[in-house]
Amino acid sequence: MLALLVALGTAHADTPKRKVIIDDEGFGLMHLMLLEDPNVEVLGLTTVSGNVWANRATAMALRGLEIAHRTDVPVVQGATFPLVNTEAATDRWEALYGKLTWKGAWMKHWVEPTQQSTPAYFGPDDPVDLPGGNPTHKAADEIAATFLIRMVHRYPGEVTILAAGPFTNLALAQRLDPAFAGLAKELVYMGGSLNPHQVLTGTSASDFAREYTNTPRREFNARFDPEAASIVARAPWRKIVAVPVDPSTATELSPALLARLAKVAPGDVAKFIGAMEPGLPLWDETAAAVWLDPGIVTERETLFVDYNTIFSAGYGDMLSWREGYQPGLGERKAEVVRAVDPKRLEALMVREIGRK
Repeated sequence: MLALLVALGTAHADTPKRKVIIDDEGFGLMHLMLLEDPNVEVLGLTTVSGNVWANRATAMALRGLEIAHRTDVPVVQGATFPLVNTEAATDRWEALYGKLTWKGAWMKHWVEPTQQSTPAYFGPDDPVDLPGGNPTHKAADEIAATFLIRMVHRYPGEVTILAAGPFTNLALAQRLDPAFAGLAKELVYMGGSLNPHQVLTGTSASDFAREYTNTPRREFNARFDPEAASIVARAPWRKIVAVPVDPSTATELSPALLARLAKVAPGDVAKFIGAMEPGLPLWDETAAAVWLDPGIVTERETLFVDYNTIFSAGYGDMLSWREGYQPGLGERKAEVVRAVDPKRLEALMVREIGRK
């Protein structure tokens, strides 16, 4: 019996970790979930402009890794600007088609009174001074696109790309190396929107529902860089798992959930979590959870997916077709997550962040 137990323990120890690169515009609970999982190897964090500019996202990622005591993970800064879209073009678009609810790095104020705090506005090259203190270690001396290419060549068929921000870095990597997507194990991304409906009650849920009440196909990550989203959606990935806005409407970073997470987290991480603003849907956390535990998915659908790149009222909107209806212009199949189990998601977050 002892020999059998030793053999089983050795087999478990020899099980390779799941390799992932996180492509995002900052640092948060999603990163902590993946960093803390003993069966996951985070090869690196690649940053991109989206909610904030790439330089600020890089500083946030570096500081977050210091708080998590994981400075062994490299941070690689990526694209500052979208492929085609610009702040000036977005201003012109709004003059033609109406105001956007959220514009990320281009955001100066909310159109309507909103419970969430007003974001600070910075330029792309403004100095970064983080409220919680600046990082003391530096980003890698490389650009995100080449890092992504280098990793999938080093570990062909093993690397998951988990994208939670605009798709600029991935599009650049694909254009630089047409083999990039096919060498990755899979792409899991938070982005796009089908037809989300408000599920939860409360002010925050109502505020976030504004974005899709009249424009159900619009979502920020794709809208910030529609051309990149289309390039990535059409790339020859072995597998694509798309987590649109839809499942996030049943989730919320409530004060109660924040308290649960802070209670189980180690000291520095607990303070970091305690300083977070409540009320946000669990967009990125849902994408990470779907990858960590596919069992949280309660509804999914296989669709051909692309993104609208025509400078029109639907610029950046998600396009989708069931098989046989797609136009046949390079669209790829994606496993689209329509709904998840919120309680199982929260339990997973507590379990992962509470690992010691």
